[in-house]
Amino acid sequence: MKLTDLNRHGEIGANSMFVQLGSFNILIDSGLHPKKMGYDALPEFEPIENIDLDLIVLTHCHLDHLGSMPIVTAHNPQTPVITAAPNVTLAPRMLRNSINVMKRQREEHGIAEYPLFLHRDVAQFTKQLTVQRFGRGEIYTKGKEQIEVVLHSSGHVAGAAAVELIYQGRRIVFSGDVLFDAQRTLPGASLPMGTVDTLILETTRGAKGREAERSRDSEINHLITQIRTILERGGSCLIPVFALGRMQEMFKIIYDARNAGHLPKTPIHAAGLGMAICEYFDKIRKETRLLDFDINILEKMNVRAIDLNMRPGRDLPRKGIYLVSSGMMVEHTPSYKIAASLLPHSNNGLCFVGYCDPDSPGGQLLEQRDNATFFFDALDYSAPIRASIDQFDLSGHADRRELIEYAEQATARVIILTHGDQIARDWFAQELTSALPDTKVLDPEPLTEYSI
Repeated sequence: MKLTDLNRHGEIGANSMFVQLGSFNILIDSGLHPKKMGYDALPEFEPIENIDLDLIVLTHCHLDHLGSMPIVTAHNPQTPVITAAPNVTLAPRMLRNSINVMKRQREEHGIAEYPLFLHRDVAQFTKQLTVQRFGRGEIYTKGKEQIEVVLHSSGHVAGAAAVELIYQGRRIVFSGDVLFDAQRTLPGASLPMGTVDTLILETTRGAKGREAERSRDSEINHLITQIRTILERGGSCLIPVFALGRMQEMFKIIYDARNAGHLPKTPIHAAGLGMAICEYFDKIRKETRLLDFDINILEKMNVRAIDLNMRPGRDLPRKGIYLVSSGMMVEHTPSYKIAASLLPHSNNGLCFVGYCDPDSPGGQLLEQRDNATFFFDALDYSAPIRASIDQFDLSGHADRRELIEYAEQATARVIILTHGDQIARDWFAQELTSALPDTKVLDPEPLTEYSI
């Protein structure tokens, strides 16, 4: 097997792995780097520029894995894109939204190459989507050679899959993004068990482990307690969320808490792409039973749309829970604008329920929450920090110890590290080398071909 990481910047970025097994040319994912712009946000496609891909696999629909797929399929219009059923519904919607964002960024930042693809490219990509059921292998043939592809549910988000390739008796497993804990909307991961030859393992949470006394359930309980505290003191609670997965889970968490009497029936306000995703989740639930999300709970909770014509510093007149994107409070998003209104008022509170990149506005606010003020650069506004600011660990990624345990039972000949900052990869490399002395642990350099 030959493997090349096309994510030119390494760490967590434009995820894309090119694999050659015998005569088969296979691409696993093709994303966009969330912190880069223009062509710099793309994977480096030069190693596959003159190669016809036989198979493309999409593990899930977060843009760091999906975001440049239409560019790949435009150059490989006959190649099947293997993926789980929910992604056939979700991927086109995520990509169309990405086009709109790129068009706005072209105007704001003068990026001439945006958008990187057009709606016709998304249409072509959609034609090539090929559904595989979890746990059911499919055989693909090229000449006299055969390869079996098996998708396994990896938790994380709707439609997320680990990928197992079986070629000439060798099992090669790409973990994808993994969450073993069950969420309110979908079950936890069910990865392929037993000995494998090569394991490509995500390392997202390698820099810091979860504290022993903290679990997903306990974090949810602490979150509900904090929301109630904010509401009881007459404030509004802002919960920045990722549009795909986290918003839908938070709706269910709040719905269950209200029904159990743990939260008052206060107004809930929502905005952003996540509201459209709620409708898709309901459709997927009806068609596949792979999700547990009934859109009728939004009506039962009287979820209201938000008027985003607000002035920084002026408290919102409509009190309640504000469940809006983006999860990292990125500039120009609803959560960014609402935070600028809520932050100066001590009865309000912000509750972050996922990872915030340190360079994002959300990450910066968490870092500076003990300061007197926070500057909203896009609004040219310096806000006094008076509202409470808390963060709860509802990550969509497995704890590092859980992934080490999975790797130990796999006893792979080779483990390849991916999807993690360098400090996270270094921790995994050290732990895996110690736990599995007969296993070769490789942290691949971007764009370098490795023979495995």
